Amino acid sequence: MKKFSKQTKSNMITYGIVLGVFVIVQLLLSTGNLSSLMEGLLVPLCVYVILALSLNLVVGILGELSLGHAGFMCVGAFVSAFFSKCMENVITVSLVRFILALLLGALAAGIFGILIGIPVLRLRGDYLAIVTLAFGEIIKNLVNVLYIGKDAAGFHFSTKDSISLNLQPEGEVIINGPQGITGTPQDSTFLIGIILILITLFIILNMVHSRDGRAIMAIRDNRIAAESVGINITKYKLMAFAISAALAGAAGVLYAHNLSTLTALPKNFGYNMSIMILVFVVLGGIGNMRGSMIAAVILTLLPELLRGLSDYRMLIYAIVLILMMLFNWAPKALEWREKHSLKRMLKKKKTAKEA
Repeated sequence: MKKFSKQTKSNMITYGIVLGVFVIVQLLLSTGNLSSLMEGLLVPLCVYVILALSLNLVVGILGELSLGHAGFMCVGAFVSAFFSKCMENVITVSLVRFILALLLGALAAGIFGILIGIPVLRLRGDYLAIVTLAFGEIIKNLVNVLYIGKDAAGFHFSTKDSISLNLQPEGEVIINGPQGITGTPQDSTFLIGIILILITLFIILNMVHSRDGRAIMAIRDNRIAAESVGINITKYKLMAFAISAALAGAAGVLYAHNLSTLTALPKNFGYNMSIMILVFVVLGGIGNMRGSMIAAVILTLLPELLRGLSDYRMLIYAIVLILMMLFNWAPKALEWREKHSLKRMLKKKKTAKEA
């Protein structure tokens, strides 16, 4: 029997963790041991996990600081919600409609990633972070001034108000400026969220360990050395940025189809969202996909689990953040983790047994 490579084993463990969580949650749901609050958080948890994984591709693998992830999520959410709203009575099979909306939302976000990446990826460090942050805010504000309606004559566009669309009596306003899109089909489920997480992991893990992934990491480690051996810097940076944007768009699709009303507010598509996603990546470990997933789940659930301790909730949350940061990045903590790692302990046990 052919032995699996070390990397294949690691990937299988990562997939196994996701599937294990899915089985446990399904058992809790079937036995009625999961509260309605926690049940309502299942799809958002999947959204945040996908966002954390996709941003880790840029921050951890490419080594660039991007703060425009909420903008790509916004593009995917609104494009897909617009499509689903228009096609609700045309495509009656919800799964088919959702898959088409998912492809359209991811494609739109990926195109925006390429368009933004071409000029922006020439910048580095803080400059790149500032420009991508501005992009996210521009997208959010553009959506808030956009009015789109539909009647027998076709689509009508305006940036003033819904009255200026001049719709016929039977016409319908689809995007209503700051009020967003109302009545989006709620097609998102926890099962679909888990499938999207597995697809995201498959794309990222296979890309990272491919020839393209090694070229991207070479650029991260030493840009000048990578360029000197003929690696096309622009091509590979743009590739990572576009794939990351497309995956963020897919997360936006899942998010949009979990709500009855989709609005572009600062709390869901503003810079706070981008920074929160970055926190997931940093606390989980830059370049560590499993860590990003765990951090996203813990930091999303923690405020809800501590809701009973309303006076101390944010204090405990802040303490947990600090402890996680120390555990992941403090030199002494890293040394202790290396010394007491399960792999090292098993190796010692094996050596002692052989002796």
